[in-house]
Amino acid sequence: MSLKFSVLASGSSGNAIYVETEKTRLLVDAGLSAKQIQILFEKAACGEVGDIDGILVTHEHSDHIKGLGVLARKFKLPIYANKNTWNAMNGLIGEVNTEQKFEFEMETVKTFNDLEVESFGVSHDAAEPMFYVFHHNGRKLALMTDTGYVSDRMKGIIRDSHSLVIESNHDINMLMMGRYPWNIKRRILGDHGHISNEDCGHALADVIGDGTKHIYLAHLSKDNNMKDIARLAVEQTLKTHDILTGDQVFLHDTDASQPTKLAVV
Repeated sequence: MSLKFSVLASGSSGNAIYVETEKTRLLVDAGLSAKQIQILFEKAACGEVGDIDGILVTHEHSDHIKGLGVLARKFKLPIYANKNTWNAMNGLIGEVNTEQKFEFEMETVKTFNDLEVESFGVSHDAAEPMFYVFHHNGRKLALMTDTGYVSDRMKGIIRDSHSLVIESNHDINMLMMGRYPWNIKRRILGDHGHISNEDCGHALADVIGDGTKHIYLAHLSKDNNMKDIARLAVEQTLKTHDILTGDQVFLHDTDASQPTKLAVV
């Protein structure tokens, strides 16, 4: 009766997360090629892609939907997204049969067999970006990346998750000294961009509860971050809030091409 998940891939080049219970198997985003996602399923021992119950979409950016249309057509999989995201995906994922297209609106809860999925909005430069919290048998898994800031409302929704996948996108100094043009830097730093390592740490300090044990740092920038830098920055920020990693909570890396171990929430 356990809730399990694997961050199959996370980063600016592509994102996909697998979630399962005894009766339900879901994929959140398909931001890599269909072939790559199939390989990641095998590496993470997640079974066959064609056996999942559906794909939940967070938003229409290519690093989240690159393989969506191909996977849906090849395996006849249902796709769930809000209306504005569906409109924004027109022309980006190819033709999808009407019977495979389902609406999952923001700030609602949808039940998939034995799994309840709660959607919530984030602040990102997409049509209507949203992420998800999974509830099963008293366990809670929250996913939240691609947001320029973390509001009190978002914190309330993800608070006291047993496991949490959260954005730790960039090191501010690396970003500012890097090769990106100023307009891209401004986008990343803005309220509709991505949160930094330090912002991630401060947000975590407000949402870690007694039940929170595992935190996965996700969507790291290839050019403006490194796993060691992100982990150290988050650890140091949490320490200023009297939260010790490796004792109260455990930090985990994610990767753009290697899945995390299929873990119990």
